[in-house]
Amino acid sequence: MQKTLQIHTTGSGLYEFTHQVVDFVQNTGVETGLLTVFVRHTSCSLLIQENADPDVRYDLDGFFKRLVPRTDHPSMSWVRHTMEGPDDMPAHIKAAMMPVSLSIPVANGRPVLGTWQGVYVFEHRDHPHDRQIVLHLSY
Repeated sequence: MQKTLQIHTTGSGLYEFTHQVVDFVQNTGVETGLLTVFVRHTSCSLLIQENADPDVRYDLDGFFKRLVPRTDHPSMSWVRHTMEGPDDMPAHIKAAMMPVSLSIPVANGRPVLGTWQGVYVFEHRDHPHDRQIVLHLSY
């Protein structure tokens, strides 16, 4: 079973889509299996992260912005790929450091996520994008 989601982002940050994942699994009728979540882009990534306190998302975004700043920052003067803007190559670096696919067990017809776990697209670009997320459920 497979479905492609469209997730609209409005700039850098974490965008939760847990409800769409849960709905997909429940609508398949599959009780036990493995859900693969895959993002079809090279400048964003996927995360399972806390979904209770929004400060977690804010702090994660801030950490990665400091870790890999835009190419107009002096520490990034070594970067060659700058044609698509100062946020593009840093976005590729962040996506190379973080997962672009997730494996989530399914039991009793639901993704096996912890109480405070949510599924997120981590947008690394500064401008809005429409991201395609492929959900694939094997049983």
